[in-house]
Amino acid sequence: MKDTNFDVKNERNLTMLMDFYELTMGNGYLKSGVGDKIAYFDMYFRRVPDGGGYCIMSGVDQLIDYLSHLKFTEEDIEYLRGKKQFSEEFLDYLKNFEFSCDVWAIPEGNPVFPNEPLVSVRGPVIEAQFIETMILLTINHQTLIATKANRICRAAQGRPVMEFGSRRAQGYDGAIYGARAAVIGGCSSTACTIADKMFNVPAVGTMAHSWVQLYDTEYDAFKAWAEIYPHNCVLLIDTYNVLKSGILNAIKVFDEVLKPLGIQPAGVRIDSGDITYLSKECRKILDEAGYKECKIIISNSLDEHIISDVIAQGAAVDSFGVGERLITAKSEPVFGGVYKLVAIEENEVIIPKIKISENQEKITNPGFKTIYRIFDKDTDKALADVISLRGEIIDESKPLEIFDPIYTWKRKTLTNYHVKELLVQIFDKGKVVYKSPSVMDIREYAQKETKKLWAEVLRFENPHTFYVDLSQKLWNMKQKLLHSYSHQFKK
Repeated sequence: MKDTNFDVKNERNLTMLMDFYELTMGNGYLKSGVGDKIAYFDMYFRRVPDGGGYCIMSGVDQLIDYLSHLKFTEEDIEYLRGKKQFSEEFLDYLKNFEFSCDVWAIPEGNPVFPNEPLVSVRGPVIEAQFIETMILLTINHQTLIATKANRICRAAQGRPVMEFGSRRAQGYDGAIYGARAAVIGGCSSTACTIADKMFNVPAVGTMAHSWVQLYDTEYDAFKAWAEIYPHNCVLLIDTYNVLKSGILNAIKVFDEVLKPLGIQPAGVRIDSGDITYLSKECRKILDEAGYKECKIIISNSLDEHIISDVIAQGAAVDSFGVGERLITAKSEPVFGGVYKLVAIEENEVIIPKIKISENQEKITNPGFKTIYRIFDKDTDKALADVISLRGEIIDESKPLEIFDPIYTWKRKTLTNYHVKELLVQIFDKGKVVYKSPSVMDIREYAQKETKKLWAEVLRFENPHTFYVDLSQKLWNMKQKLLHSYSHQFKK
């Protein structure tokens, strides 16, 4: 079943959401006669945000939506004609444009690591170049937020985390697709109503301080809320004073309104102050009043570090509402994904291409590739990823030697393992061949796959670097290309 019956995401034509150079290059490709040359591109990232050990793949479903609706309108073509930089031949090409590329992607919810192709594209270079910006925009944003959410949810140690960030997000799409990615990363729910409508993720919310301020007294505000929502009564108790007013008025309303109905209060929420101290004191007061099942919910500029600290300090918190620092990935709000040409075809023969840099991490891995994840058969823990040339097969019945692609003397032989190929095809000659799971199913999958990582990879401080190695054939190809270019530049 599709995530949504709500077609908001298709109301806009996003085909022109591209960098202008993709159009100037497209015009140039066509004019120079290479527009139909088959090219291979990889989208990948170089470093995990926040010094973490892994990221959570997200955004594939939106990429499928985008690629499924590529179309240049008459208005688009007239706009480009007005720029006086494009040939009529190119504008006519755009008028009759049909997407025909093959596309592979790592399914959403998988842990992913630097330098692995998250998305690979094969097709006419003019088409593959057009989609660069949206591949990067879509995967960069959602993978960033899903990763941040995953860190925050792990810090909560099993306590539910609600995404509260819409009002602080960078724009409408930042709120909507950020909420989607946050749930994939592990959040139990979102405050973003339209995300619920579009993606069938739970939307939650109770009251703001304005509800309390509107009434003559805090007690009157709480009483009115409890009478309207007796079965989901969560009261915001920090408008005036948590311990001298809020919690006491909450208990009075619980006693007078809910107890006679035989209904337990759902919770109280604290949005300011010393979270650890206030939660402990409120827990004592609620327990003494007979409301041991009443939950304490905490919000107010939280992130994984604050949550870890308050739990370590013994805070009596049952769930967290996390807003701006999640939806904006405030601690590191840029996911550095890149999109690089890695091969072309000449007479159906794949010719690898490489970009060279004095900066080691910017040297690309050439060729048409896939990725295998290696798991220990006994524990099902992920041992390493191997990037290989497409068509290479790892024989699980034989020992597998892996090695660091830079420090090649660092080698390890694996036995008793099984493998999973990570990249799956999502487009075949421009047609969708993959059906995305529901967001909640992706969330469950992400939690299952993250548990397959060793604790050393999961830790927040100085995590172990997960092995991402190259197959021997791919490593040899890369070294051969590097050697050939070094000879070209000898004086």
